[in-house]
Amino acid sequence: MSKNSILDFERLANTIRVREFSPVYLLQGEESFYIDSLTELLENTVLTPEEKSFNQTILYGKEINVKDIIMASKRYPMMSEHQLIVVKEAQNIKKEHWDDFINYLEKPLKSTILVINFKAKKLDQRTKVSKLFQKYVVFNSDKLYDNQVAGWIDSYIRKKDKNIDTKAAQLVAEYLGNDLGKIVNEIDKMLIQIPKEVQLINTKHIEENIGISKDFNVFELQKAIGQKNFNKSIQIINYFASDTNKNPLILVISNLFSYFNKVILLHESKNLAPREQATRLGVNEFFLSDYKLASSNYSTEKLEHILAILKYFDLKSKGVGGNSTSEGELMREMVIRIFAD
Repeated sequence: MSKNSILDFERLANTIRVREFSPVYLLQGEESFYIDSLTELLENTVLTPEEKSFNQTILYGKEINVKDIIMASKRYPMMSEHQLIVVKEAQNIKKEHWDDFINYLEKPLKSTILVINFKAKKLDQRTKVSKLFQKYVVFNSDKLYDNQVAGWIDSYIRKKDKNIDTKAAQLVAEYLGNDLGKIVNEIDKMLIQIPKEVQLINTKHIEENIGISKDFNVFELQKAIGQKNFNKSIQIINYFASDTNKNPLILVISNLFSYFNKVILLHESKNLAPREQATRLGVNEFFLSDYKLASSNYSTEKLEHILAILKYFDLKSKGVGGNSTSEGELMREMVIRIFAD
């Protein structure tokens, strides 16, 4: 039974909460947040605190072989209905050893809950052992696309009985990317600081508690460039240059590259309805007017030239050509080149 969506995560989490356990869980993929969340839920649900000392075993793929995992899984629980075996870092188990699971997967011990964390990639689905795992619970934890992150942030905060405005959610998404663990960590710290009576989180809360300036961030930079506002763009870049640890050049280039690609897409989508345009760009329709203004200010030819500039500075930032210029100076030079004819 393979699962791989956010909705599937919620359904699976609910089955665990009501103690409808599978004898085997394979939690795999690039997004560690869901893998860690489901593992933690199983650790907190399968056994009581008193039962854990005898019936919970944590193993690591780097330190143990599959035969040891099977031997542990075949033990019966002591004074408990279940025992829980969690295998972390299972991606480090050698490829040729996975077949050792076959006999156990054909007839697992029902009193054992075996949880396998396989991070950063997935088990080869063409193998016999992978097909046997499909008889149980396989959760494919995929990274969110960039255009899904703001919506995910909105959903996560609503679960905390608060709301976040669209611009604030987009600001967090632009700044923190699609690392859900990092996002949750920052949001949870923020929620501790915000008074309980505050129901709507805005950009001011983000600035005060996460440290993302509502006026000087990548989102505002791309907006200023899209408006052809040179002075505002240089103001923001000077702010970035004052602390490149918080505003690394590689992050600025990556976000601008994504932004200008979307403006090119808008040129190609000019005959579509606004909702269809927003869907194609992967942005909230609320921000579509910003992209439309940029598309009116920059021709496709100019946009392609800008992408070439960004690629050039990406290489310079990595030292290609023996570059020794500081990140701050590279940022300034890059923005000046973007505005140059």
